[in-house]
Amino acid sequence: MLSSEEFLLLEAIRDTGSLSRAAAQLGKAPSTVSHAARQLEARFDALLFDRRRYRLQLTPAGQLLAQEAARLMHDVASLSERIRHVASGWEERLWIVTDEIIEFESLATVIQDFDALGSAVSLRITHEVLGGTWEALRDGRADLVVGATNEPPALSSLRWAPLGEIQWVFALSPRHPLARENEPLTRDAIAKHRGVVVADTARNHSRAYGLVGGQPALAVPSMRAKILAQRQGLGVGWLPLHRIKTLLERGELVERQTVSPREPNQLYLGWRSEHEGRALAWWIEKLKTPRLARRLVQGLDKPD
Repeated sequence: MLSSEEFLLLEAIRDTGSLSRAAAQLGKAPSTVSHAARQLEARFDALLFDRRRYRLQLTPAGQLLAQEAARLMHDVASLSERIRHVASGWEERLWIVTDEIIEFESLATVIQDFDALGSAVSLRITHEVLGGTWEALRDGRADLVVGATNEPPALSSLRWAPLGEIQWVFALSPRHPLARENEPLTRDAIAKHRGVVVADTARNHSRAYGLVGGQPALAVPSMRAKILAQRQGLGVGWLPLHRIKTLLERGELVERQTVSPREPNQLYLGWRSEHEGRALAWWIEKLKTPRLARRLVQGLDKPD
């Protein structure tokens, strides 16, 4: 590793092409700079300066040393800054896991507000489905979960806060046979047709939600895929009202009443109390703001 003075010497010689001009730039005597250059070559046992031409230049070895020294010094400066931030209570990284039902667009402005703090905290945002959100928190794959749809589990040090309720409608393509059945639809009538579900990402004890007993299923990776599948008549099922309002208005999906309506789901924030740093505390406080919580639950006014 070069000292800052040695790095500045390399830079000055590369920039000026002369020991005397490099000395003037550094505010040192030419003999001092010449001695330092030779000491540097002796230290690395390599020719670093090409003295054969009118203009002094770095050899390929010297160029490599200058480039790597610049990179290392940048890394050290970056590490020093990160250490200062962590010492002041900021985490090095915050891992946020959202339930797939939360639209990323709803978080974009929150990320911008967080960036404005200049915390230097790296953000990682991924998503899980249903039981996978709480499981990620339990297994250390999340510092904060957003939009978990299941009840908070019995977990040591778990902290949670409600975000709001999500409303569901039983929806299907107007071309689907169930669109012509009398309402309310019975469980037996629904069971004859394929249900579309978003696959639970829980590694252990995953479940299929929204199906009736014996109903064939099509499991898809996201709510967006589920909405698309039901628009295409590939199956039926419960969809979040806020995501399909426009599709219902346009007649691309139709709502059908059922004998057993689905109750609204409460969405939750969740975190572990032993991991509360400044970044986590900021995100929790921000996401609990009523206006933002409502936007997360209701989503953005756009068709899928």
